[in-house]
Amino acid sequence: MSISHQADPVKRARLRWRARRGLLENDLIISRFLDVHEASLTDEEVEAFSSLMDLADGELMDLLLARKEPDGELDSPHIHALLTRMRKA
Repeated sequence: MSISHQADPVKRARLRWRARRGLLENDLIISRFLDVHEASLTDEEVEAFSSLMDLADGELMDLLLARKEPDGELDSPHIHALLTRMRKA
């Protein structure tokens, strides 16, 4: 059985590291979101967050600003719910 994200300080630090972006606007939105919500993220939300962090900065910005909605592999309830929370942060 693997250790949950919240129970593992290494996983939590890795999440913060992955959240660092080259585009300042993305970095600000994501950092603000994590400052408020990181401690309450479920493992499913962390997985969705990690999927978003795999995107290029331009694609991520379009999703965060609701200029686009997730499609393909990203079109899942967990990603939609997480984006809704991130957009409100």
